[in-house]
Amino acid sequence: MRSIVDHFLAVALLALAASTTNAADLPQKFDPSRDAAADVAYATSLAREQGKRVIVDVGGEWCVWCHIMDRFIAANPDVRALIDTHYVWLKVNFSKENENAALLGRWPKVGGYPHLFVLDAGGNVLHSQDTGKLEAGKSYDKRKFLDMLRKWAPPGRAAGAGGSTSGSEQQVDFLL
Repeated sequence: MRSIVDHFLAVALLALAASTTNAADLPQKFDPSRDAAADVAYATSLAREQGKRVIVDVGGEWCVWCHIMDRFIAANPDVRALIDTHYVWLKVNFSKENENAALLGRWPKVGGYPHLFVLDAGGNVLHSQDTGKLEAGKSYDKRKFLDMLRKWAPPGRAAGAGGSTSGSEQQVDFLL
């Protein structure tokens, strides 16, 4: 019995590693040379495979609040855990070099940056989030950010009442 469980865990860990590797193909910075439509198609394919939704983070390397949001997410493990568990995060550039007008023109108008769009695994826009409404002082309001993430998490996947997900809870969710 133990060897079956060990084998199952090994397969599960390999699958998790493969999905992490695939997500690494998405941009970690706002890159004007990227094909945003192709990146969205790839992110939605990952979301379908992983039972997640996509968050499209629209901004640019010029955007101070984009970098503040990146630091906020990195500094809050419970926010990072909700994102990693329920979403594929994609950065889409908006700058003088490339406004990605063909893609962004199909979605609700963006009033400021960064701006977040939540997509289902089919690429449909479910929510358009003005991140200014998530701000608090010179950063972001953790409760508001967590509430937004929980609200738009895929149905049937517990988003955690307390906003944090431990590694063991993630593993159990993955194994089920």
